[in-house]
Amino acid sequence: MTTEISLRLRDLKPEYQKLWNSCEIKPENLNQTQEIVAKIRLNRRRYQAVQREINVPWYFIAVIHNMESSLRFTKHLHNGDSLKKRTLNVPSGRPIAEPINGWEVGYTWEESAIDALTLQEFDKVKDWSLAAQLWQIEKYNGFGYRQYHPEVLTPYLWSGTNLYTQGKYKSDGQWDATAVSAQIGVVALLKILIKVENLQTLLA
Repeated sequence: MTTEISLRLRDLKPEYQKLWNSCEIKPENLNQTQEIVAKIRLNRRRYQAVQREINVPWYFIAVIHNMESSLRFTKHLHNGDSLKKRTLNVPSGRPIAEPINGWEVGYTWEESAIDALTLQEFDKVKDWSLAAQLWQIEKYNGFGYRQYHPEVLTPYLWSGTNLYTQGKYKSDGQWDATAVSAQIGVVALLKILIKVENLQTLLA
């Protein structure tokens, strides 16, 4: 008999805040994290352009971009598929609209990003507190860890920090308790971004 767990933001916000407060980037991952953040900052204007369109914070867009397509602007924000055609992987067939510049060119990163973010209704979010952002990002990637492997904090958020060691989904539904995520998670990136971009209001 399994205990039903809550996935509601109001129930999980204190947990996210507590985890954030106790989280530290592992020393061996600090250089890589800083390098990724430097690349994010170089392209800040592109993220800010999307923010102006749909009012989603630029750094929130940027960390998802890194997780889904390693900051490549030739890939869909939805899942890292090529911008030359609609997405093939989940969510498939996105964007529904044809590319603004035609199929010979394919989608621009911006039009794809706007589709990915509005599909998740991020443009309607009212609570952009830090804990709420972490909840939104975990929801974006999926609550599989919470539901089926609560002993492991999702590496999508926590990889590269003292709160993650091993265990990951190698693909949809394929769990490996000994696999280790090689990615730097969202929280490590935000820890650096908040400092260098003076986003201290997030911590208020």
